[in-house]
Amino acid sequence: MKKTKKLMALAFASIFAFAGCQAKDGESKSTENSDTVKIGAIIPQTGPVSNYGNSSEKGALLAVEEINKNGGINGKKIEWVSYDDKGEITDSTTAYNKLKGENVAAIVGPITSKPALAVSEIAKKDKIPMITPTGTQVNITEGKDNIFRTCFTDPYQGKLLAIFASENQKAKKVAILRNTSSDYSNGIADEFKKEAEKLKLDLVADESYGDNDNDFKAQLTKIAKASPDVLLIPDYYEKIALIVPQARDAGIKAKFIGSDGWDGVINVMDKSQLNLVDGSCFSNHFALDSADQRVKDFVKKFKDKNKEDPSAFSALSYDTVYLLKQAMEEAKSEDKEKVVEKIKNIEFDGITGKFKFNEDNNPIKSASMMEIKDGAYKFNSTVKAD
Repeated sequence: MKKTKKLMALAFASIFAFAGCQAKDGESKSTENSDTVKIGAIIPQTGPVSNYGNSSEKGALLAVEEINKNGGINGKKIEWVSYDDKGEITDSTTAYNKLKGENVAAIVGPITSKPALAVSEIAKKDKIPMITPTGTQVNITEGKDNIFRTCFTDPYQGKLLAIFASENQKAKKVAILRNTSSDYSNGIADEFKKEAEKLKLDLVADESYGDNDNDFKAQLTKIAKASPDVLLIPDYYEKIALIVPQARDAGIKAKFIGSDGWDGVINVMDKSQLNLVDGSCFSNHFALDSADQRVKDFVKKFKDKNKEDPSAFSALSYDTVYLLKQAMEEAKSEDKEKVVEKIKNIEFDGITGKFKFNEDNNPIKSASMMEIKDGAYKFNSTVKAD
């Protein structure tokens, strides 16, 4: 693996220098004694989940650029050191060891849950502050003082979706179509099922498929016969783009609801089929069309710089960099233990909402429910679980 991006802080506006250099053995310097704050990142820049990774890094780099223009962190510019993990556990742990060797002050990432969990086990021992912007699997942070996340967890998201189905959609009968190969999908589906029972919703079907499946006719036919009001499909947008047309062909008339993995579905679906997801809703971390001026400013700056709209991955990574900035400034230091303590007690107000961390280092925050209308994402409502 090579270092794919290395952002050196510069004193003049909006210019980043990227280099493929790598620290040699014995050459790492203490970040406390440096004139920069070295922040590491583990990002899937290539491979099947690179769309998530590249969107995440664009958000993080925008935050780095803004912070460096405005004096840096404790008067020091951020040096961004990023490695490509391809969304794979082995590459992710290799990237972590390289960043540890460079004595980074903190790590942003990994982006997806399985690599984030693997790296968290190592980072726990080394006490390096690590924040995954988007790793939702619940055990990433459990029992690890120095491991945090900016997104909500899979179970929390499942609970929110059940509340949304009951209170917003007024559903009586609900169904689930889950990916049993995915901890992400199962974590959301299991909690949705528990909360649905508490809310007295009638779960009329709970069907499943595997990662390599592309034909869902058998499962969808069973669901169609059960006539649910709402069908939960907790998976990533690539699968959603395959499932939805088959679901409509099977005669399913239910409202589709989904998790944050849906973000990006309108970019991968055939334009002639976008009407099939019209009216579908999914939980997300921010709304592109938010009335909040800070969100409007973020969306504009991101679009001006990258010629595309930011995703939730972009917004969460942007917030993660600013969260590290706040913690280091409150600590008046890059000392790892001091920074961890400040993160644990932080009150953060960012693009993806205002939050504090609970005892498992998970943010307590609301979800923005997004609705797909006429080929675009529109804010629907805000949902929060007690």
